[in-house]
Amino acid sequence: MARPKKTDAPDLGEAQDLTAGLIERLTCPAGKSQVFLRDAKAPGLRVRATAASVKNPKGLKAFVYEAKLNRQTIRRTIGDVRVWDIEAARTEARRLAVVVRSDGDDPRELERQQDAAKASSKAAAALQAATVGEVWAVYLAARKKHWGERHFSEHVSMVNAGGIQTMRGTRGRGVTEPGILHALMAKPLRDLTAPVIEAWADNEAKTRPSAARLAWRCLKAFLGWCEEQPAYVDLLPLKNPAKTTKTREALGKPKVKQDALLKEQLPAWFDAVRQLQNPVIAAYLQTLLLTGARAGEVLGLRWDDINTKWRGLTIRDKVEGTRVIPLTPYVSQLFATLPRRNEFVFSSTTAAGGTLVIPRNPHGDACKVAGINDLTIHGLRRSFKSLTEWLEIPAGVVAQLMGHKPSATAEKHYTVRPLDLLRVHHEKIEAWILEQAGIVFDTKAAPGALRVVAG
Repeated sequence: MARPKKTDAPDLGEAQDLTAGLIERLTCPAGKSQVFLRDAKAPGLRVRATAASVKNPKGLKAFVYEAKLNRQTIRRTIGDVRVWDIEAARTEARRLAVVVRSDGDDPRELERQQDAAKASSKAAAALQAATVGEVWAVYLAARKKHWGERHFSEHVSMVNAGGIQTMRGTRGRGVTEPGILHALMAKPLRDLTAPVIEAWADNEAKTRPSAARLAWRCLKAFLGWCEEQPAYVDLLPLKNPAKTTKTREALGKPKVKQDALLKEQLPAWFDAVRQLQNPVIAAYLQTLLLTGARAGEVLGLRWDDINTKWRGLTIRDKVEGTRVIPLTPYVSQLFATLPRRNEFVFSSTTAAGGTLVIPRNPHGDACKVAGINDLTIHGLRRSFKSLTEWLEIPAGVVAQLMGHKPSATAEKHYTVRPLDLLRVHHEKIEAWILEQAGIVFDTKAAPGALRVVAG
């Protein structure tokens, strides 16, 4: 029998003493996806050649180990022939043969188990190193569908890094401040202990106690959620670390706010607010006082929320979702004078969201002009409630207008006040407030033609 030439393709029917030349001449014939060249020295060692493809025009060659296990042919790739030399491949094939023949194990399954163990170990290590900020992001994603937009955005702003160039809310620094919880976000969750939170509370209580109390409540809820998650429960102590006496005492109790307009202050307040340079802000502040709505509820008003036919105003309520209150004459005239620049009633050409930012500074300036001290934006809502006491308006009516929850069984289940009944009381309230402010206006004037006369 003639000796094969060095240029001939290897005989795949017989085991061969593998050499670099044999492997070089090994190709996958047309019509086949792969072929195997057996090694004569290491039983089970094969060289696999795959067909050429667009991605690999010359095909691929790799050392593989092949054996029978439970009457099934198993193959496990050792490595590319360009990386592994022949002797190293034989050594690995012999090791795998011991695993299969002596132990009866499938090396592929063993490798999968090892990979899984490594992955599990890495995941456990990553979990141990998980920061408060990383888990906070998971928490927000899980809870977002259960929260309102405002509540969610507050949680986001609490952990912002700050440093954004802006002219507002920077206390003269020109960049935004870090969120009140930002200092805790870089810490590993396992290190968020009671002493850490107590130190945070003691520091924040010195400059912004009200914001710190809100953030503390949110932090307690976050840690309570972590305690219910199997992935995080082992990283926390048995007791919620935010629930300590020292933290509560450091933050103190909120003081009961009493800021509200007196009846005698109404003329000065209205006069100062109406003189503000921005008519949208002036209308916004007057609407707050005359509706008793929350600051954010009024800012979120859209033109579609105004029903001029039935004289109703739909407000997005944080308690009930929405509520409808009367569109009183003076407020209706205020709306008619505003520009329709976008979907929002109280629009802004400079704010990113298209609507006003709560105008605390302009209101503070107006109060200084009027000689009124310490009246906050929320104080206007409190003023509405307080001023209704002069008229002996039913408490349930005022609560319904302001969006407070009913406080009695009769209110919850038996008292139904339609819009027209609310209007009787609400228009009475508006007329009385305007009378005390010395303002007389023509209720029959065409929309946008508001005529106000100081009495």
